[in-house]
This record gives sequence, structure tokens and C-alpha cells, in this order.
Amino acid sequence: MSKSSRVLVLNCGSSSLKFALIDPHSGALDLSGMGDAFGQDEPTVSWKFNGDRQCTALPAETRHGEVIRFLVDEILSECPDLRENLVAVGHRVVHGGEKFSHSVLIDDAVISTIQECVALAPLHNPAALNGIEAARAAFPGLPQVAVFDTAFHQSMPRHAYIYALPYELYRDHGIRRYGMHGTSHRYVTERAAELLNLPVNEVNIISAHLGNGASITAVRNGHSVDTSMGLTPLEGLVMGTRSGDVDPGLLLHLSSRLDYCLKEINDMLNKKSGLLGISELSNDCRALEQAASEGHDGAQLALDIFCYRLAKYIASYHGVLPQVDALVFTGGIGENSSLVRQKTLAHLSGLGYVLDEARNQRARFGEEGPISTEQSAFTLVIPTNEEWVIARDAAGLVPPTSPNSDPCSRE
Repeated sequence: MSKSSRVLVLNCGSSSLKFALIDPHSGALDLSGMGDAFGQDEPTVSWKFNGDRQCTALPAETRHGEVIRFLVDEILSECPDLRENLVAVGHRVVHGGEKFSHSVLIDDAVISTIQECVALAPLHNPAALNGIEAARAAFPGLPQVAVFDTAFHQSMPRHAYIYALPYELYRDHGIRRYGMHGTSHRYVTERAAELLNLPVNEVNIISAHLGNGASITAVRNGHSVDTSMGLTPLEGLVMGTRSGDVDPGLLLHLSSRLDYCLKEINDMLNKKSGLLGISELSNDCRALEQAASEGHDGAQLALDIFCYRLAKYIASYHGVLPQVDALVFTGGIGENSSLVRQKTLAHLSGLGYVLDEARNQRARFGEEGPISTEQSAFTLVIPTNEEWVIARDAAGLVPPTSPNSDPCSRE
């Protein structure tokens, strides 16, 4: 494959579409952008190319297809070299169930299987399918590749992913722990191995992906062996608006004693809990840190609970790994919040974690490197790069084709 090859990476949400044009060899970003506010009065598309940022309004009926057509007709038409070097479209797909343990070329059978997993990711998979349909129409000459958030966690052993429920629920209905953020955890694992000068299949790490959605993964010999998210992204750590782990009996109590309906319970656990619910202020960690510094008790409590629960998961994963070569922080909060890292590691001194304050303060805004002292259990910040993983996987699955074919041609 040519060094000038590029992959278009698409990440479709229910009301948005992020896109990026990436060099799969180096990870260099040529173009990035986002269509936003689908279903609202004033959807927009914004993009950055050659350091210039642009934004334009789109029609009210805009959805994924219209953004992709705008990308083809308006943006890529001004960048003929990039258009000609496109070799594939890579799609982020949240849930692949047990069907996919690696990325795959998209065909009708793959689409059908993604549809079967809609019940496991009702907000995310339908959006991905919309993006796939639109991209196949807009780029009929390009291979389309699905990269699944759940794939990296398919290496978990049964004792890690089976719930202590009647086994028939797993056997007949696929109810089990699947995990998410697998593409991020995979990238962090590979990059940590490089920094540790270890083969990937020999590295043992704990990877903490912290953002509005948050999860933590135990990686043994390069493979996920446990992760905090479960059947859905709700299980595990405290998140921006999600509760994470709660007593299942709470749901019965809310229904029988407080007269909550299922929709109200679902909305509360997914949209009104976590940092937002505790603080009664915001789901944004930056806003909470500022408010806590000014004496806001709810903001302080939310941060305390977030870090305490994270520390408990880290400690528990020490028990499932033969050794821990590194603890890695990643994701928007993990990469940028020195306070969250400091508060979390303060709970883990008994496991040998000692923070280097100067290193910790420097590690933000894309900076990679250690934040622990020389005598400490090794702790790293690694900015994640899920888009590069998607681009690499997509490029690696491209079949031999004519080098002069137009990927946007409809003939």
C-alpha cells in the first residue's frame, strides 16, 4: 500500500457524525470535522484542514447521509489529492456482540449481524448503520471496514464475562458482560508495550480510559482479561452522567417504593447520575474541579467518589494480573486532569504507587509519559488514538484494487 494512502474514519452518534482523514502509516491527521445537532433546528458541519477551521449551517433535515455528501461534494472536492488517495472507510461500531473479535470488511452479512446487536447498543448501533449505508452510497468504489469497541474484550475468560444469573439467559439471549472502549484500550496496550520495550504479547497493564464515558481494563499478555463495562456501557466506574455500579435491588426499590417507571429509571441511571447527579452542577470534570476549588461541596463529593471508585477497580485488577508493568491513564479526563490522577493514586499507596507531582502537572494536553517517581509502581499517561487504530485496521483489510480507480465514482 502506498505511503500516500489515506483512510476516512467515521464515528456516528445518534445526533452527530465525526470524520477524519488519516494516514494509516503514521497516524497523521489531514482533515477532521464533525456534523452536529441532527434533529434540531440548526445542524452544522465544522472541519479543520491545513490549520484552517470552517463551519457552515446545514438544512434542518440533515442526518448522517447529508453530512457525508457534504464531505464528498464540498470538502473533498477542494482536496483532490486527498480524495484520490482514499483507500478505505473505517467505521467505529460500538457493539459486535460475540460475533466479532477483530475488524472486518463490511458486507450484507456483517450489516445483518450489526443489526442483531442493536438491542445491546440501541443508541449507537443504529447510528453506525446509518453511517455505513450513507458511506457505501457515497464511496461505492471503496472497501468499508467495521471496527468494534467490543472486539478487544472477546479474549475475556468465561469467569470474567458470565453474570451470576440463570445460565439460560446467556445461552438463549446472549446476556453477558461485553465491555466497551476496546479500540482505545487496544491502542494504549500497544503503545505501552512500545514505551516499556516489551513485546505486546508479554505486556501486563491496567488501562483506565476516563472521559464522560469511563472504563478500566486488565490486560494480561496483551489481551483483555477483565473490564468494567458490562452488557451495556452503564456498568462499572462513575461517569459523566452514568451511575456505574449500583445495587440491583435499587431498581426494585425505585419501582415499588418510589413509583418510578422503567423509562424514568433508565433516564436517571444513564443521563442524570454520575458526576452530574452527585454534584447537581455539571458532568464536566473541568467545571467540577473549578467549582470544588471555590468550595462547592457537591463538586468536591463528585470528584471524591469518582476517584475512590476508580482506585477500587485498579486495586482489584492487581488481583487478576500476574504482575502490573504499568498503570495507564487515558481519555479526556485521564490525559488532562492532574487532580483526578493525584486523588486516585493517593488511595493506592499500599500498592506502591507514588506520584511525581512535577511530572503529573506536565502531563496534559496530549503529553505522553510517566507521572510516577522512580521508586513507584510505574504509572503512565498515554493519549489515546482510536482513530488511528481504525485507520490501520481498515487499510490492512483493503483488497488489491486498481490504483487509478475513483473511490467516489458512482459508475
